[in-house]
Amino acid sequence: MTTLHIDRISADYGTTRVLRDVSLDISDGEFVALLGPSGCGKTTILKIIAGLIQPVSGDVRFDGESVLPVAAERRGAVMMFQKPLLFPYLTVAENVAFGLKMRKVPKAETQRRVNEALRLVQLEGYEKRKPNELSGGQEQRVSLARALVTEPRVLLLDEPFSALDETLRAEMRVLVRALQRRLKITTIFVTHDQAEAAALADRIALVLDGRIEQFAAPREFYLAPATPAAAQFFGWKLIEGSAQGHLFETSIGSFVIPKESAGELRQMAFRPESVSFRQRGFRLPASTANNITGRIESLTDLGTRIRYRVALQSGEVIEVEQENPEAGDEPFETGAQVILHIPGHAIRFFG
Repeated sequence: MTTLHIDRISADYGTTRVLRDVSLDISDGEFVALLGPSGCGKTTILKIIAGLIQPVSGDVRFDGESVLPVAAERRGAVMMFQKPLLFPYLTVAENVAFGLKMRKVPKAETQRRVNEALRLVQLEGYEKRKPNELSGGQEQRVSLARALVTEPRVLLLDEPFSALDETLRAEMRVLVRALQRRLKITTIFVTHDQAEAAALADRIALVLDGRIEQFAAPREFYLAPATPAAAQFFGWKLIEGSAQGHLFETSIGSFVIPKESAGELRQMAFRPESVSFRQRGFRLPASTANNITGRIESLTDLGTRIRYRVALQSGEVIEVEQENPEAGDEPFETGAQVILHIPGHAIRFFG
């Protein structure tokens, strides 16, 4: 197992700075997801760790020792790409053994490790097949076996399931997580899919515009995002406003500010699933704190939940999800006037 410390690395592509003082401390055997939109710098971080790119500043350390002077092939960091990149003229077993052959590992040891790697990825019996005889999911399993067979110190996964259909992606996620837990390899997984990151990772590093916006357990992004940008990326609705005494005044209504959030506040955020229908019709005064009034603009019945688009009196439109509607309950009709409630514990305030 290996600890990985990334210390204030920056990187350029030509005259464009793509990473800005990125720092991460990753523990032995930890599974970390680098999450963010395309072009934010996620893959560049992987390539620097692997030795494929040199940073313009900063350091990368394995177990406390800098690996920047170490050649890529001697770092012990193996990278698995979006495409399997298998040699078409080699068999499955030969593809898996390729890295060991380059390291001049004895044949008997190579055979043992290849057999074990194929067993781990559930491809026993496929040793003599060529890549053109495999499905997309099987090709990725071979690629994973080729990475694992070298017994890497750090495993780097660059959106390896993006080309697979959802069923195969789910299967590969389960397989990779099970293997990572069993082998205890320090692993970094790049994805733009927040649900995938939350399902796989011990912690998520949210990368936005070449910086680490927040590094935390998945649950924290859904319950306590650290910044407005992190909140927005994870589906929180941001509203501008200002503090007036104990209330935060916005275009959609007034909201009680908890004591721990006191200070100069400029934004609040809430999640659509935290909003509830107070009751049908206008039976509560519109000025009541944490209640907002609106009209149903449209709805989508998803079976276990109903998603509404509600046009507020302020002119803004928000989405509200009513989960697990009771049998026999009729959904609100388009055009219905409603009062919505956002509980105080579901609101985050930002300065």
